[in-house]
Amino acid sequence: METESASGMIATASLPEAGSGLRYVARQPILDLRGRVHGYELLFRNSPENVFRGDGNHATRTMLDNTVIFGLEKLTAGLPAFVNCTLESLTERLVDILPPGMTVLEVLETLEPTPRLIEACRALKIAGFRLALDDFVWQPKFEPLVELADYIKVDFLKSGAEARLDLIARLKDRAVALVAEKVETQEEYKQARDEGFMLFQGYYFCRPILLKNRKIPANRIFHIQILQLIHETPIDLRKLSLLVKRDASLTYRLLRLVNSPACAVRQEVRSIEAAILIVGEDVFRRIATLAIASELNTGETAEILRMSLVRARFCEAAAGLCALDPTEQYLLGMLSLLPAMLRVSMAELGPSLPLRERICEALLGTANKERSLLHWLECHERGDWIKCDAISLSQGLNQEEMVLHYAEAVVWAEEALLAVD
Repeated sequence: METESASGMIATASLPEAGSGLRYVARQPILDLRGRVHGYELLFRNSPENVFRGDGNHATRTMLDNTVIFGLEKLTAGLPAFVNCTLESLTERLVDILPPGMTVLEVLETLEPTPRLIEACRALKIAGFRLALDDFVWQPKFEPLVELADYIKVDFLKSGAEARLDLIARLKDRAVALVAEKVETQEEYKQARDEGFMLFQGYYFCRPILLKNRKIPANRIFHIQILQLIHETPIDLRKLSLLVKRDASLTYRLLRLVNSPACAVRQEVRSIEAAILIVGEDVFRRIATLAIASELNTGETAEILRMSLVRARFCEAAAGLCALDPTEQYLLGMLSLLPAMLRVSMAELGPSLPLRERICEALLGTANKERSLLHWLECHERGDWIKCDAISLSQGLNQEEMVLHYAEAVVWAEEALLAVD
């Protein structure tokens, strides 16, 4: 399926058709100590009911089918995919349809380490899969699985510090990576890091420590002013050019994007004025928004920018489902992570943003209609399917269309990041 991106670029995505039965697929990043994405855990749901209601093995088969339909490499940008597995999916080798080299099979904490399961895991390791033990708590009976594991995931909220330190001591001589799950604050991240964890899963990076009474950094004021200018109609070309030229890095990013093959410009563009005239105001607005977001995120983990791009594209694409303005929704999604980029509270940022009052209120967390798509996506990112259902029901949203827009936004965001790097 070919889709025109919000930056004027074309992204090609092999996505399932409506009616395929897929309802939800989300991904949660696993970051290393340097804030780089190590891989993604994929969360699937095959119906509006709980995924494990009824036949859990049927749900697993559906999940595996949908993984193939979407294309694992598209959902994870080629990084390792962590996939929860039931007993049947492991012992009956249902997971063989997944690419071994990029798949980490998560052995659920509810599975008993029977000889059959251990033998299946050993065979899957030989086939090239990596194994993770999910929500792990030390018990002697799990020793054979620990010997096979590449990753051990620990629920940071449920486990105590003493139990975690004991586990780390037991594993100190083993070649296994420890993953701290459900790390939601910077304090929890620092504690997990100090305890010896090397990988971290959770949204702590979206909640950096905000500096008290900090104003918008002076070198970012230009970016906010540019955002305001590019969303005026018509664009004041002279004012815009003067502002953009004051930021050499932004100028470079803009011209690189305009001259990239994705924009299909047949002549080299050397000035901001020429770029606007050649690609048109609408495309330039989107390219400029992407370039500005990249500049605003300087110094923070790239996953924040990636998430903001997914949110922007999703909100823009889904805007028609609830009669919202696509341009406003694009900005709402893009700017929703601005506090994480700048370490400035949204209350401080709000008055400087070139948005109408209800969009600013949505950014501040007000539960209005303008915020409905962003709220749905925030719940979706965390796999909170019940809240997703409630939002869809209250706004009359088509769930299959929503998840298709999400999958397309993930693909588009990766394409956009490749162009802006």
